[in-house]
Amino acid sequence: MRKTKITNKLKLILFCAILGSVSGAVLWLFLRLVHFGTEFLWSKLPSAVGSPIWYPIVACTVGGAIIGIFRKCFGDYPQSMVTVIGTVKKTGTYPYRKIIILLIAAALPLIFGSSVGPEAGMVGVMVALGCWVNENVKFAKDNTDFYSKVSVAVSLSALFYSPLFGFFSAVENEDVSQTEEKENIDSNSKLLVYGVSIASSLGILTLLNQLFGKVSEGFPSFENAQPDKWDIAMLLVYLICGILLGLFFEKSEMWFEKLAEKTPPILSELLAGLVLGCVVAYLPVIQFSGESQMAVLMNDYAKYAPLAMIGIAFLKILITNMCIQMGLKGGHFFPVIFSAVCLGYGISLFVFPLSAAHATFAAAITTAATLSVSMRKPLAVTCLLFLCFPVKMGLWIFLAAVLAGQMTKNKL
Repeated sequence: MRKTKITNKLKLILFCAILGSVSGAVLWLFLRLVHFGTEFLWSKLPSAVGSPIWYPIVACTVGGAIIGIFRKCFGDYPQSMVTVIGTVKKTGTYPYRKIIILLIAAALPLIFGSSVGPEAGMVGVMVALGCWVNENVKFAKDNTDFYSKVSVAVSLSALFYSPLFGFFSAVENEDVSQTEEKENIDSNSKLLVYGVSIASSLGILTLLNQLFGKVSEGFPSFENAQPDKWDIAMLLVYLICGILLGLFFEKSEMWFEKLAEKTPPILSELLAGLVLGCVVAYLPVIQFSGESQMAVLMNDYAKYAPLAMIGIAFLKILITNMCIQMGLKGGHFFPVIFSAVCLGYGISLFVFPLSAAHATFAAAITTAATLSVSMRKPLAVTCLLFLCFPVKMGLWIFLAAVLAGQMTKNKL
């Protein structure tokens, strides 16, 4: 009996390692494809035609039309993480036979410069892989819902280079043993599945980056900032401003959702591309997820007027929600982080001009508060922000996330 348990445990470890490795390789290939497409469309091609100011307008509008036609022909993809998990719970599977369509649908908005991140599209792809495994590998049968959560954890961990964020995003606020009666896997084995799958995906992603070059530089890291009494005195101000930005995100999401419902397919994506292109032509910092723009922001934030920084924060939120709701779909984590950092910098510049330490603390608190409004997962928010903020600031980030979640608990 004991030998059988050990054998099953070894099978589980091997299975998780293979699942995670395949997921990491698929993610690397996807990001490499997006990198080549973006490099061609936004660097080589505009240089070849003299980089005219109208180029973003044409490129984004054409991109919107292509995405609209693709969605009309092949379906409304990529879907949000909530929708993906909801589909798995309702139907017991996700359309893995459409995995090529899912990959293309996830890549197109990123290549054409939509103000979104890659996580929404890749979660769908990873969950589709997990469902294929569940339906075709005898060892994994009868655990579709669980393996879909593992796929979410793996994709978020690899995309954000944060295993704890991926794990807590999947399991925080959930009793790990709650569904054991429905699933043929115990609590310890569940934790093992998460751990081995995430570790193997990050391992293969790191290996491929070393062998063939990085596919993403990731968010730059802020220097450590030890808060003083003035920072603590401003804590409530930063917290409220971050909450307001988070509520604005949710409200603008509703605005564009209603607009999208009234706009015919293809026309919706075309209009979104046109608006995006017009904005980007005069304010390039709004384009893409905000990952690469963050490094520029960290170095040059003092050159901007405080009101300009605050304006960029709210405009980025508007454009991101327009893209997501009107068809140029993707994730919102990267753009929201960028927006919240802009807001924190802008407020800090009002009170502490030219002080990098004060600006970093302000950015950390506003970002934690903004993300917590919708996520309501303080541990996941804290782990996500270790992506760019020092671990030593973790206590302040966690405190801000908890307070923001409690202050907006009964929001409309």
